[in-house]
Amino acid sequence: GPFDLGAQSERWAAFQARHRLSCEEAARLLLDAYEYRGLVRHTGGCHCGAVRFEVWASADLHVFNCNCSICTKKQNRHFIVPASRFKLLKGADNLTTYTFNTHRAQHTFCKTCGVQSFYTPRSNPDGYGIAPHCLDDGTVQTIVTEDINGKEWEKAVKEHKTIRDMSKP
Repeated sequence: GPFDLGAQSERWAAFQARHRLSCEEAARLLLDAYEYRGLVRHTGGCHCGAVRFEVWASADLHVFNCNCSICTKKQNRHFIVPASRFKLLKGADNLTTYTFNTHRAQHTFCKTCGVQSFYTPRSNPDGYGIAPHCLDDGTVQTIVTEDINGKEWEKAVKEHKTIRDMSKP
């Protein structure tokens, strides 16, 4: 419901009008800016445009290059974010999922063009692995790539100091 903004009421109304935002949209923008300090809003999607998403992450990405059987075949390089920093904007009905082995990883891809722009990684089932090459231009400053020995997945994840916690807010 309505809330009292006191002396900020006029400023709030002017901000909404200037940016053509509803009260909810303006509040979301404010909350995003506060909660995601130091992060940027990246947008991206599949090749045909049927699937679109936004993700809040650093402009400087830490990307994993895994050599497990599926990542090798798909050339799947990705960075991991908590689920709270990811939002599917459109295309839920155009996604399909492939699983294998433990069925923990959810390899989602567009039914139309076949591009996997994000997925749910086995190492972080409460987060998303985002393909940096599926992000729109203009928000990524640098990419540092780290090789992960996915051929020995259990050992690699056990020995990695941070990978399991990358989906924690």
